[in-house]
Order: sequence, then C-alpha cells, then structure tokens
Amino acid sequence: MRLGPANVEPYLAIFGRYLREHGLPVTHQRRAVARAVFSSPRHQSVEDLDRVLRENDLRLGKATIYRTLDLLVRSGLVEEHDFGEGFKRYEHRLSRDPVHHHLVCIESGEVIEFRSEELQRIVEETASRHGFRPTHHKLVIFGLSRASQESGAEVPYRGITCPIEVAGSGEAGASSEAGGSADNT
Repeated sequence: MRLGPANVEPYLAIFGRYLREHGLPVTHQRRAVARAVFSSPRHQSVEDLDRVLRENDLRLGKATIYRTLDLLVRSGLVEEHDFGEGFKRYEHRLSRDPVHHHLVCIESGEVIEFRSEELQRIVEETASRHGFRPTHHKLVIFGLSRASQESGAEVPYRGITCPIEVAGSGEAGASSEAGGSADNT
C-alpha cells in the first residue's frame, strides 16, 4: 500500500468520532476503507480502493466501499471528484492544501494537483466585483500529461456537436420535416 500521510491514526479517530456522533457503528470494514483512502496520495476510484483492500487480504463488497465513501464525503474528510471518466475519484482532505486545482490527462488518467495564487486572486477579485461571496471553487484542466505526449499520444479531434442532434437524434428529423412543410404552404 502506497502511503500518504505517515500516520493515519488521527484521521481514523476523527472518522470514528463522526460515526459515533451520528449514531453509526465504527466497524472494521469502515476503518479499512478509510485507512485505504487516507493512506494514498492519489485520487482513488472504487476499483482502486477495492484492489488495495484485496492486496491487504480484505475482501469487502463494493456496496460497503461505496457506503463508506459516502460517509467519508459527508463527514468532510474526503472529497469526491468527477473528472468525466464515467466513475468518481476520492481524495482525503486532511493535511493537504484545501484550495488546489487539477490537471487530468485524458490518455493515462493521471491527476496532477496544483495551486495558483494568481487564480485565487482572480476568483477573489471577480467575486468582489459582482458582490458575490464564494464558498468554494474548482478548476479542472483536461489534456495530455508530459508522459502521454512523450509516448506519442495526441488529442483526438472531437469536432463540433450540435446539442439538438445529441438530445433527440430521431426526433430532430421529424420536427424539421414538419417545419419544412409548414414553410412551403
């Protein structure tokens, strides 16, 4: 198991306190999932967590992993990310810079965290200019990591997609035909 923070016990204690405060049992399974999340420096998917748990001879059902992740997210100890990959990733929020952004490689799935004082200044100035009080913000930049570029990966051309064609592919033709006959009368 790759380690994140050197000692995850304080984080497990905080999670245990959250569970007890909400009348929920502190089970071995919940602690195991929390330990796997807190021990990793990466943004992990449920599949990643399942693999880590199995490597440590713990066979938990995916429903248990999902339910525990939901509790960890609700506790504020873990953040859920949707990077548009068809699944979610999770990262612990303890002992990290609370305001950071992500670069996501569309080839390898690598997630690179970065912090920018300039972006923070832009957010604050923009919010102030509009009389807005921000609570949080996220920036995710998609592209190709250096390693993916060096291995020859290229950004696929996606072209332009008309939202009407995507929303009702079969109905778009029918409505345009009806519209066409009305214009001709």
